[in-house]
Amino acid sequence: MKVCVWLCSFLCLAFSLDGIAQSEDGFVDLFNGKNFDGWYLKIRSGDAEMAKKIFAIEDDMIHVFNADFPNQYKLNTGENDTHGLIYSKKAYSKYILKFEYKWGNRIANNFNKWQYDAGVYYHVVNDAVWPVGIEYQIRYDHITNTNHTGDLIRPKGAEYDWYSNQTGNTYLHPNNGGKLEDKKNWMHLASHTTNFNGINNEWNHCEIIVMGSEYAIHKLNGEVVNMAFNLKPSEGIFGFQSETAEIYYRNIKIKEFDAIIPAEIFLNSKNKGK
Repeated sequence: MKVCVWLCSFLCLAFSLDGIAQSEDGFVDLFNGKNFDGWYLKIRSGDAEMAKKIFAIEDDMIHVFNADFPNQYKLNTGENDTHGLIYSKKAYSKYILKFEYKWGNRIANNFNKWQYDAGVYYHVVNDAVWPVGIEYQIRYDHITNTNHTGDLIRPKGAEYDWYSNQTGNTYLHPNNGGKLEDKKNWMHLASHTTNFNGINNEWNHCEIIVMGSEYAIHKLNGEVVNMAFNLKPSEGIFGFQSETAEIYYRNIKIKEFDAIIPAEIFLNSKNKGK
């Protein structure tokens, strides 16, 4: 009954964003496809003009490492000076963030160590490169054909609780027998899935569902692959990364909420993690 009441509240809140044009499902476009209104760029070197080249806008997409870059850019030089992020100017706390990404073919920086690697930071309170916040990892290991999109990364200064399977390898919801992490690692692997696109020119659909400090849910192509609880920080800006490979981002949208929505609304026995 409690979940049903919250579901009604959830549906009502979908249309409660004050004064902002929104779609029928309540989502607002964060990236307009034309310019970086509402965003700012930051890369490790501090070169503002290079940042604009790295995060190029093409065909309503953000294209990282586009055709202006060679097929291999500063590969394994150790410089990594084009690591960076496109940051939102506004901070958020309770929301669903949706976006799509796909990989290109160009590779850069420390690719041999991290392969096709990027990510989205949320609850960012220090916009350094790299920031203090929590990361929705975007990564594909082409050597083993392994998905790492949806992995959680916890940098110094951030905190959360994480539950895993009995071997501690991958996410498992506590209601399904997941055990609380007993030591503070920095990377927490998503549950195994074959429901992903690597370097096949196909788009991946991602969702980050965050309710302040209560929890964060990572979804990939409709499937819950990871979850964290008791988040610190509890709000902040977003950052979309440039890192080791050509990547496209598009359809970046958000739906904000005024109240905490119970996780049960977004979870069921099929997609809590395996």
